[in-house]
Amino acid sequence: MKNYYYFLGIKENAPLEDIKKAYRKLSLKYHPDKNENDQFFADRFMEIQEAYDMLGDPEKRRIYDDNLGHQQRSYRPTLPPSIKNFTANKVRAQKGEEVIINWQTHNADIVKVMPFGLEKGYGERTFRITEFKDGKFQLLLHATNSLLNKTIVRGITITEIFGSDKEQFRDEVEELFKPQQPTAANPAGRPKAVLIVLALLFLTIALLILLKVFSS
Repeated sequence: MKNYYYFLGIKENAPLEDIKKAYRKLSLKYHPDKNENDQFFADRFMEIQEAYDMLGDPEKRRIYDDNLGHQQRSYRPTLPPSIKNFTANKVRAQKGEEVIINWQTHNADIVKVMPFGLEKGYGERTFRITEFKDGKFQLLLHATNSLLNKTIVRGITITEIFGSDKEQFRDEVEELFKPQQPTAANPAGRPKAVLIVLALLFLTIALLILLKVFSS
């Protein structure tokens, strides 16, 4: 069940005048016409309109409050909130590129994925980044247990890349896994990535042997 009070940023016992003030302020801020028809602002504006349509009508609000109270009483986890996972399918992306995020929380009755807003305790969202700030796009997952008044937060930072950067990054990855010309040091012509893994493996074994020697 959606928490319309959260959409408007007001308390559940807020008077009608506060509901109207919050609606006017947020509808001006998020109106699509003032934000180049950005989909995020359009979705947020629809949430705000939906919340006001419900809370601005006294009878609708009374029924909504009854249902909200019943839901809150029936689901009140008593353990601290936790985030099992919060992942993105990529952490480097171009403007307008599609990104998919997944999340799963436990013992949280209020879950927010910023900048999108309220979400279920687990789920998946696909979106396109329309704007980076200083070359970064920040995602934050808030998991709250309102009974314990505890919130935990986990973030994902997606770095902006440009066409040339993306091509260079792909070339570098391909170079790591491309078979090499056989040499005295690398007679099998193994890819650089394999050589790096083998080197790290031998280094780890050497360190373990040294630790065993010094500890005995």
